Amino acid sequence: MRAINSWPGELTRKLPRLGWPYPPRVIDVAWTVFALANLDLMFMFPCWETVPFHLIWASLTLIYGFRTWSLGPTLWMASAILVLTSIGIAVDVVVGSEPATELTEDPLLALMFLAMAWHARRKLAAERSHHLVSEHNARLLADQRRFLQDAAHQLRTPITIALGHAELLGTAVDGEQQAEDIDVVIGELSRLRRISERLLIIAAAADPAFLHPEPVALDQLIAELIRRWRPAAERSWRIARLDQVTVQADRERLGLALDALLENAVRHTGSNDVIQLSVIGDYPGMPARIIVADTGSGIPADEVPLIFDRFSTGQDGQPRGTGLGLPLVRAVARAHGGNVTVSSTMGKGSEFELTLPPPSGTRPTTAAAGTDYGATPIADTEEESMRR
Repeated sequence: MRAINSWPGELTRKLPRLGWPYPPRVIDVAWTVFALANLDLMFMFPCWETVPFHLIWASLTLIYGFRTWSLGPTLWMASAILVLTSIGIAVDVVVGSEPATELTEDPLLALMFLAMAWHARRKLAAERSHHLVSEHNARLLADQRRFLQDAAHQLRTPITIALGHAELLGTAVDGEQQAEDIDVVIGELSRLRRISERLLIIAAAADPAFLHPEPVALDQLIAELIRRWRPAAERSWRIARLDQVTVQADRERLGLALDALLENAVRHTGSNDVIQLSVIGDYPGMPARIIVADTGSGIPADEVPLIFDRFSTGQDGQPRGTGLGLPLVRAVARAHGGNVTVSSTMGKGSEFELTLPPPSGTRPTTAAAGTDYGATPIADTEEESMRR
């Protein structure tokens, strides 16, 4: 029972709450009574039998849209109505109240109803099949995500232990060859650890609790990234434009995604190349854009659509790093409601653009010269200070 205020003075009346669709038997009984009443009118008033006749077929078509009986009951119901209404029209023809041509309407309406029923059943079967496929795909995605999470969790501990022992062995060996071998082992174990960590992040990205949003000043985040990366990679680091934009984002996850973009840029550039970063907030209500551009080797056009796939490989068939950096970027961007795109020219470099939902606040000023990592743009005399 639901209380409904329908009169002034806070007079409350309780009315029964009716849901839709109503119970199937109620619908069937109500329509049967309605059809029999109209059939009776056909015999009682021969001169205007066409009105109840059409009401019977129209109501059957309407009720079928809600009920969609199985094939057997549908054929039985259509046949019964065809026979009974044909008898009613035939009686009118015999007594001379209707012309004989009226008999042609009944089979025509029956055929139209059966054609409609056939299409309705085809649509119902297609929807059922689509629903089953969707459920199957959802289960596969859930199983895949669970497998990635379990595998990443199970790998982290033994990899960490093995890496610790390998580092201890590296401090104890004396021979040059042994030291090189230990370095290879440490490098591969470190790579495995990064793979497991990134797999875990990618698998968890679809979880609603994946993000912990907070106000993040993108200009400050980019400045911190450059301070960390400048000593680690001998490149010409530039900032082209640095709008002071604040967005609601997970600072840690977004930082991991930007680290992956910079790692990718460093991997495909040389010491004489430029890596340029920008933060752009064009207009209020427009997405914030973080752009990482480089003057490195570029990406072949046929590989561009594949670079965000997990474990993608280059033209030589070898994986690019862990093969999970750019997929991680896409997972984090989409978890924030944004996206990441790339444009690239072979031999001239690549430009990755990570977009985020409209910022909560944009301070209209742009970074000016005065920092040790550059301005907009960095002058030639300052470029050398960006090199390690």
